[in-house]
Amino acid sequence: MSKSKPPFILVDGSSYLYRAFHALPSLTNSAGTATGAALGVTNMLNKLLTEHNPTHIAVVFDAKGKTFRHEMYADYKANRPPMPDELREQVEAIHDIVRHLGLPLVCVDGVEADDVIGTLAREAAGESRQTLISTGDKDMAQLVDKHVNLMNTMSGESFDDALVEKKFGVRPDQIIDYLGLVGDTSDNIPGVPKVGPKTAAKWLAQYDTIDNLIEHADEIKGKVGESLREHIEQLKLSRTLATINCELDLDCSPDSLQRGAANLVELRAIYERLEFNSLLRALPDADGEPVAVEAAEASDLRLDVVLAQADFDAWLKKLSKAKRFAFDTETTSLDYMEAQIVGVSFAVETGHAAYVPVAHRYLGAPAQLDRDAVLGALKPLLENPKIEKIGHHIKYDAHVLKNHGIHMTGMAFDTMIESYVLNSTATRHDMDSVAKRYLGRETIHYEDIAGKGVKQLRFDDIELDEAGPYAAEDADVTLALHEHLWPLLKAEPSLKNIYDTIEQPLIEVLSDMEYRGVLIDANMLATQSAELAESMEQLRSAAFEAAGKEFNLGSPKQLQEILFEEQGLPVIRKTPKGQPSTAEDVLQELALDYELPQLILDYRSMSKLKSTYTDRLPEEINERTGRVHTSYHQAVAATGRLSSQGPNLQNIPIRSAEGRRIRQAFVAPKGRCIVAADYSQIELRIMAHLSGDEGLTRAFAEDRDIHQATAAEVFGAPLDDVTSDQRRSAKAINFGLIYGMSAFGLAKQLGITRGAAQEYVDLYFERYPGVRQYMDDTRTKARDDGYVETVFGRRLYLPEIKARNAARRQYAERSAINAPMQGTAADIIKLAMIDVHQWLSSGDRGATLIMQVHDELVLEVDNDRVDAVTKEVVERMCNAATLAVPLRVDTGTGINWDEAH
Repeated sequence: MSKSKPPFILVDGSSYLYRAFHALPSLTNSAGTATGAALGVTNMLNKLLTEHNPTHIAVVFDAKGKTFRHEMYADYKANRPPMPDELREQVEAIHDIVRHLGLPLVCVDGVEADDVIGTLAREAAGESRQTLISTGDKDMAQLVDKHVNLMNTMSGESFDDALVEKKFGVRPDQIIDYLGLVGDTSDNIPGVPKVGPKTAAKWLAQYDTIDNLIEHADEIKGKVGESLREHIEQLKLSRTLATINCELDLDCSPDSLQRGAANLVELRAIYERLEFNSLLRALPDADGEPVAVEAAEASDLRLDVVLAQADFDAWLKKLSKAKRFAFDTETTSLDYMEAQIVGVSFAVETGHAAYVPVAHRYLGAPAQLDRDAVLGALKPLLENPKIEKIGHHIKYDAHVLKNHGIHMTGMAFDTMIESYVLNSTATRHDMDSVAKRYLGRETIHYEDIAGKGVKQLRFDDIELDEAGPYAAEDADVTLALHEHLWPLLKAEPSLKNIYDTIEQPLIEVLSDMEYRGVLIDANMLATQSAELAESMEQLRSAAFEAAGKEFNLGSPKQLQEILFEEQGLPVIRKTPKGQPSTAEDVLQELALDYELPQLILDYRSMSKLKSTYTDRLPEEINERTGRVHTSYHQAVAATGRLSSQGPNLQNIPIRSAEGRRIRQAFVAPKGRCIVAADYSQIELRIMAHLSGDEGLTRAFAEDRDIHQATAAEVFGAPLDDVTSDQRRSAKAINFGLIYGMSAFGLAKQLGITRGAAQEYVDLYFERYPGVRQYMDDTRTKARDDGYVETVFGRRLYLPEIKARNAARRQYAERSAINAPMQGTAADIIKLAMIDVHQWLSSGDRGATLIMQVHDELVLEVDNDRVDAVTKEVVERMCNAATLAVPLRVDTGTGINWDEAH
């Protein structure tokens, strides 16, 4: 763009309208009027004006009714649903905002906004005026030339002719022919069946135009050639429908479309009616000064701090009559085993919430209601399963209530889990992030009232003037989030089913498991720590000897100097700053030929085991219970897997002897033993189910060693003649492919050439063609839908699946293939946990569920009940899902976890 003056800007108002409607939550003002799209469009326009400060601009909208294209083709846009009522009711307000911002609004009957924009862009280009078109419509790429650029509505990315060609594989002047070939599903332009973007780009690279392609149609081979020849007339129609009419006779011109002054009085009136308080605060007064506007929270939200018994009694009465209410606790600690309640908050209807402080202790704190009395009065309500509770991370609140003798039931809704099930990758799922994402609401952050770092206050030390609104807001936001998220989940039956049958019932299972905890032998860990320290010292001495000098084994800089400057080892990879990398995979490759890298790797491994586990685990033992109590997180891993923290039980090493020894410290109490039940090769079984591949399915159905069976297929050897090396290679292929490993990665893992690895992969797909078809279909579906699903309907959205950056796109493609398997495995073991927990809770079974680690359940079992419990657990785990191949569970028993594994 020319820097001499701002560009002429053409805004595709209809694109803005729909993008804002779908991108923002379904906001309403206090009168119930929908406002989300209007807010989004206004914000996008303000951003555009701030960034470009144009003197000439037009915001162009589609007119009501049909256009000349409908006369040409009756099914044009026939697949588009009518404008939603919630959006239609905002259009007039949006038009008013555009006009009062001082922006010319253009809407021409009988034609589309594209045609108006095209005509104005061509007229401006004819005058050598630089033009910027802000749109989300790919059809507009046909307008790009040296004077006209596109800017993506959402990303702000600008497209010149070079970027258009890079994105579509054709020049801007070929876009019309390209669209004619591939069609446009959004506009119901048919195109040519069987012709996709790659084929269209290839043909246009060879023949340049559709007309020339038609002349040489006989040269096109195969089914796609037949389709082309059969649909030539349809192709010509599609090209015409895709062509933007740039020759309209308009009663405006680029010169006449000047930006005017904003009408602040009218804008203020609209913003007040729509309750756009942040926009109101940004509006200047007549003198150009900002105007102070009372925040929405202050005018619309009642936050009661309850100090009087009568007020508490009134809230109790309201809660007892409610079918459901939002509930939250404020506590002395994030450690649920230690936390004591400082206050409770609740809300029955959005806009009105209460906080009841019971243990604020700061100097000058007012008299508060007695904690035991308050909790005693709430106990019947909280323990009533017929009254539904709504919380955000409600499992934590249930834990804290247990510390006060209350066993909360009716935990029907958790807005953290609702957000996670709806879209696990859209945002983090803490309350602040979810409120901002779905309600457009900036909440009070804990750091705002408590401070940060070592000086951060405990909640009972925070004055009620600040603590009260913060705590009451939590309940109000939780209720508002539920009222927004639950309809979205109900609109997607598979997602609602995931919530109802898996995630919500799991809350109680995890709560019981966490509260029970795991018994740890601290003395054994202390012995292991001492032994690890001794081994580390030996490795340090050996490393000094190999290096010929002493150095800091934890210093990458010193390691770089010794390995690459002094010892002259080959540089495998460099850091972003151009230094030789000493990352673990680099050292592993060097360790194949050199001693010092292996010593460093061994030292690092020992050091991590010591600091993370043998030193740390004893510190995690709760003094009251003598056990370690982890926190299982449902809303962290995008695929549905559980994660754990404080301590992390999911990553305790198993591959090294030293790592396995740590599991020996996870012990059973006297009279009991540990039983471990582990799904066997569950993700490969899910691959067989999803792909439907006959060979893979048959191998599992016949209960063969799958790696041996794969080796026999790939290497063409009789099953009994498969060597251990062949089985190892087949195992690497089986697991590598489901995690998206390339031939390069396989070659590296097996220590063979890339060519040999590629042959293995090719042979694998020859023997298991269903697997390749599944992978290809999954990539295509992911690109088309933007997400993939598990067998049970859990979704993983893949925003990077169409990324221009190849590395990010390829990572998304690998995730698309693996996520349905990993996610289905996660769903299956969660269902198994729920079933096993319900069985254990239904009577005296002599067993308790104490851990879940990936595909494994770990139980403490009375010594005289082991056989009966193991049989029942295996049966329930095997029946947790019905797949095309049987599920298999391996079990073990011992006095500690390592023995049982």
